[in-house]
Amino acid sequence: MEFRRAVQRVDGVGVGVDGWVGICHVVLDEAHALWHVARDNVSCTHVDAALGEGGGNVGTAADSDLDDALVAGQAVDDLRSGVVHGGIFMSHRTIWLPMHVDVVPVGDVSARVKREASDGLRTVYDCEVSMHEPQPIPSGAYDANRDQYRAEEFIDLAQRVGTGEKNIAITPQDLYYRRRNYVFGLAYLSGSGSVISTHRLQTSSDGGFSNRSATDIFGDRVRKEVVHEIGHTLGLEHCDNERCVMNFSPTVREVDVKEQSLCGSCATQVT
Repeated sequence: MEFRRAVQRVDGVGVGVDGWVGICHVVLDEAHALWHVARDNVSCTHVDAALGEGGGNVGTAADSDLDDALVAGQAVDDLRSGVVHGGIFMSHRTIWLPMHVDVVPVGDVSARVKREASDGLRTVYDCEVSMHEPQPIPSGAYDANRDQYRAEEFIDLAQRVGTGEKNIAITPQDLYYRRRNYVFGLAYLSGSGSVISTHRLQTSSDGGFSNRSATDIFGDRVRKEVVHEIGHTLGLEHCDNERCVMNFSPTVREVDVKEQSLCGSCATQVT
């Protein structure tokens, strides 16, 4: 397995990583993927195997899909080699992919959220989107000490019941991943499953970024998050272009700033 980028800069992750991480090779591990990394100037004891959006106050704020995630929960051999960040932003770029995405509502998901998710995926990826029958919250996902739910349990559910090549769970429950305070979403890089939570996307204010209604702002956030997480399942890492939908967004303010589409550089990687 080759990576055009030998090292990845990881800043401000919740477990105290503030150095350079070099990927040596990937092997099966943990619930989804065990992998080995060579670490220099890394103060934590492990590097996570998933990419996610969101943050918290652990460390300087991280998103679970930010950190480290160069491995997939499945089909590790199909990991894409290399990532190119930045590039010219294509505000209305539509990516045609012969792909079927199954949206799996978990818990009480509103019709509006389902519609926004479906429309966002079709607009950017021009893919087939199906809406799965609602699913109950996975047993064992709730952490009473945190009053939150483990995000990876929702990904497992989406992969298990989903009928698409890519499957994304959507839930109103507040999610977290390992030591992060919360996540907006989580995905296994180049895997088939992902999840977003609408819990923290419902903040009414966008920091004065626009004068749109709270309902419209919330709808845009849902679109961006589903496009972002499916992007990770297609092999895209975080992008340095702050307008690109693949840009890392630790807060809803950053989500509001970016567009709903892929930048030119990211688009070329999935076409």
